[in-house]
Amino acid sequence: MQSFDKISIQEMSKDDMYLIIEALEYTGKNTKINDFIQLRNNILQELSLLAEISEEEFLEYLKKETLSI
Repeated sequence: MQSFDKISIQEMSKDDMYLIIEALEYTGKNTKINDFIQLRNNILQELSLLAEISEEEFLEYLKKETLSI
């Protein structure tokens, strides 16, 4: 197995990304483990920076794309 420090999300679908973000939020709130919320926020922040839109706009975009299928 090759060693790696970062993982590319290039091949991940919008549905999967939205599901991961929502699952991290749900898990964080229900377990009271802040690391899940922090990871969700970090992922959302990085993706919104790449898309050059606010975090709220990016999350709304993912939600809209997921529900439109």
